Amino acid sequence: MTGSASILLPDEFNAATYFIDRHLQEGRGEKLAFECERSTVTYRQLGDRVNRAGNALRQLGVRVEERVLLLLLDTPDFAISFFGAIKIGAVPVPVNTLLKPSDYQYMLNNSRARVAIVSQSLYPQIQAVPKEKLRYLKNIIVVGEESPAGTLSFSQLLDENSPTLDAEPTNKDDAAFWLYSSGSTGFPKACVHLQHDMVVCSERYAKGILDITDADCCFSVAKLFFAYGLGNVLYFPLAVGATSILYPGPPKPQHVFETIERHRPTLFFSVPSNFAALLAYHRDDGREFDLSSVRYAVSAGESLPAAIFHRFKERFGVEILDAIGSTEVLHMFVANRPGAVRPGSSGKIIPGYDAKIVDENNQLVRTGEVGNLLIKADSTCSHYWNQHEKSKDTIEGHWIRTGDKYSQDVDGYFWYAGRSDDMLKCSGVWVSPVEIENVLSEHPAVQEAAVVGRKDHDDLMKVLACVVLKNGTAATSELSRELQDFVVSRLPVFKRPRWVEFLDELPKTATGKLQRYKLR
Repeated sequence: MTGSASILLPDEFNAATYFIDRHLQEGRGEKLAFECERSTVTYRQLGDRVNRAGNALRQLGVRVEERVLLLLLDTPDFAISFFGAIKIGAVPVPVNTLLKPSDYQYMLNNSRARVAIVSQSLYPQIQAVPKEKLRYLKNIIVVGEESPAGTLSFSQLLDENSPTLDAEPTNKDDAAFWLYSSGSTGFPKACVHLQHDMVVCSERYAKGILDITDADCCFSVAKLFFAYGLGNVLYFPLAVGATSILYPGPPKPQHVFETIERHRPTLFFSVPSNFAALLAYHRDDGREFDLSSVRYAVSAGESLPAAIFHRFKERFGVEILDAIGSTEVLHMFVANRPGAVRPGSSGKIIPGYDAKIVDENNQLVRTGEVGNLLIKADSTCSHYWNQHEKSKDTIEGHWIRTGDKYSQDVDGYFWYAGRSDDMLKCSGVWVSPVEIENVLSEHPAVQEAAVVGRKDHDDLMKVLACVVLKNGTAATSELSRELQDFVVSRLPVFKRPRWVEFLDELPKTATGKLQRYKLR
C-alpha cells in the first residue's frame, strides 16, 4: 500500500472553470485544443462555444443537478456539450454510441434527462424508441448538418446564445457527470462522479506518470463515452493546455495508422485487442508505418499480454505502458512507469492511491497470493445512482472493490488473475484464464486468445481455449494439438486446454473488453 492524500481545491469549484476558462486567463486562447479530421478548434473557440452551449441549455430550462444525456461521436461538440452542461451546474451523462434503442430508453428514463444531445447519425436509435416510453425526455438537440423534424439544431442554438457565461458556483463535492459502467450482463449502473474527480486523475496519472505537458498531442482509440477515453482525449489534455486528436469513426487499423501519421500524436492510448489488430496489419507495399512521434503508448481495458508488448516494441520502437482503471474510479490506479515496465503486469500503485489484496474473509493475502483487489482513491464515484445496496456492497467507506483478482510480487508489481467470476477451479486448483491466454498469445500462429471454463462429461470444469488465428493460418486438428502442447511446455499440465476452438473474432463490448460470458 502507499499513502493517499487529497488534492487541495477550494470548496466552491466548477470543473468547467478549471478545464476551460483557465486557459483563456493564462493566455492559451490561440492554442489548438482539438484536431478532428480536417477541422480544428482553439481554446478561445472552445471557451466561446462552451458558454453558448451552457446558455442554450439554461434557455431550455435545464436546472442545477439535472441530467443531460449525450449520445455523441468523438468530435469537439462532445467537449462543448459536456462542459457546457457542467458550467451551469447540470450533469452530463455520456453514453455508449454502439447500443440499441432499448438501452437508450433505459438510460433516458433512469437518468430522467429532459434534454438529450445526439449526433445526427445516431438519432435514428433514439427515434426508434416510442415517445410514450420516454417518461421525461422533452427536447432532442441534434448535432449535424440537418436537424430532423421535432428536434433542435445544435449549431443554431449556439448561434442564438451568448458567448458570455458565469460558472455556477458548485461545490467540489457536487455531482459533475455520470458514466454508465459497462457491465457484462444486466442493466448498466450509473457512476456518479464529482466536480473534483477529473482533477485528481489528471494530477495523479496524466501528470504524475505520463508527465503530460502543453506540448503533448493525444490520440485515443477508446472513445470519449468510455471512462478511459474521457480522460485520454478530454480532461487530460485540457488539464495542461495540450491538443487532442479526435476521430469519430471506427478504430480500424488502417484508420488508426492514418491518423497517427497525419496528426503525429505524442501520446497514443489504445486497448489490447486494438494493439493486436495493429500488429496484424501491414501495408500492401511492405513499407512500415511511422509511429516515431509517439513517446508513450498506453493500454487499459483488459490485461495486456507480454507477447504483445514485446512485438509492438520490436516492430515500432514504442513502449506500451499497461495499466488498470475502472469506470468507478474514473481512470488509472495501477500503472507501469516509463522505463520500468514489467511486461504482463499492470504495474505499481499510482502515488496518491492505496491498494490492498484480500481473501474471502477480508484479510490481507501474502505476497504472491491471488486475492480480491480493493482501491482507495479520491476520484472514486460517490455511489451508483438508485442502487443503494449495490453501492454498499462495492464501496466500503474509503475503499472500493474492483471485482478483479490480483497478486502482488515482492517488487510491488500487480499481476492480473482475472475477474472475480472468471477464475476457474480445475482439478481442485484455481486457474487464471489470463495466464493461459498470455501463453497462447506467444504462439506465432495466434492473434488473440480467450480462455473460459467448460464442463466435461463428468460435469467437471475444464479449460476451453478460443483462438483467433493470424491471417493465412489454417485451423487444423494438428494446430489444435500443437497449441495444447505449447501451453503444457510453459504451464502445469492441469492448465492445458482440454479443447481448442478457432473463431473469426472474439466477442467484445463496444469499449473493447472481452465478453467471456458469450464464450461460456
